[in-house]
Amino acid sequence: MAKNVLVVTEIRDGKLRKVSLEVLSAAKRMADGGQVTAIIIDNNDHELFSLLAHYGADQIFAVSSNQHNSNPAELYCDALATISSRVNPDAILLGHTTIGKDAAPLFAAHIGTALISDCIDIEVNGDSIVCTCPIYSGKAFHKARIKEGIIMATIRPNNIRIEEPDTSRIAEMINYAIEHRNVRTERKSVIRKAADSIDLNEARIIVSGGRGVKSADGFKPLYELAEVVGGAVGASRAACDAGYCDYSLQIGQTGKVVTPDLYLACGISGAIQHVAGMSNSKAIVAINTDPEAPIFKVADYGIVGDLSQVIPIMREKLRKLSH
Repeated sequence: MAKNVLVVTEIRDGKLRKVSLEVLSAAKRMADGGQVTAIIIDNNDHELFSLLAHYGADQIFAVSSNQHNSNPAELYCDALATISSRVNPDAILLGHTTIGKDAAPLFAAHIGTALISDCIDIEVNGDSIVCTCPIYSGKAFHKARIKEGIIMATIRPNNIRIEEPDTSRIAEMINYAIEHRNVRTERKSVIRKAADSIDLNEARIIVSGGRGVKSADGFKPLYELAEVVGGAVGASRAACDAGYCDYSLQIGQTGKVVTPDLYLACGISGAIQHVAGMSNSKAIVAINTDPEAPIFKVADYGIVGDLSQVIPIMREKLRKLSH
């Protein structure tokens, strides 16, 4: 049982990332009436503090650092070391994000505990916390638990059900400054290449293009469709290699692993490397001219047809439904 759970939250563009709410929800269920402590770094937005309280935080450490340009993993690791020594958590949860994947193993090694990465479900089984993780590129799943020491895990975005917010909840606020001493790397700048404003890892709907899109111009209808449904645009490695789009959109074994509610695969053959990055989507719709394309084996719904004809019809139908 983990009656004292520490959660690391993340902010992007001034907004709390959705995965942080998922992690808070998992922590609340794990604590089962115990204490959930949240860490938020270099942010003084009281609306965000209230949001954390509404979604389950009992205590919030607003951590300020003297090294704003340091490597985020080192900064988060220092914050975890400082706060965990104060609250003595039974469990520590982070999102399986760029920061979480970097900071979690660093801190786990620092305190000498095991780490369960990329969890898609966390359940309380008696006195044990059992984590479910995909293996073999999503073809199978295994359940794992940490027998001794602090339970530490990262959670894949878009998998944990977010609890309904309780707007009457108020959390204890603690401002805490840490001196970041172990600076080994420094961040000079952040260059963003993706045109989408929606993070692929957190998008509920993804419209993804492959080699069958045929050109960079061929991606324009995909962007238009994504805009209608409020989704993000992704791509297969073949499309990226062909220069149709930026590699920041790549989904697959060597790209991003996503689990949206709806994945629309447009002109994607269904190579195993790509399927590894999207096979756990809640629903998969494939559009391809080849009825024997492997993508149809993993799709819930299939459309055999030309993208240039199917996408505009789909876009207009959905646009009418949204009005």
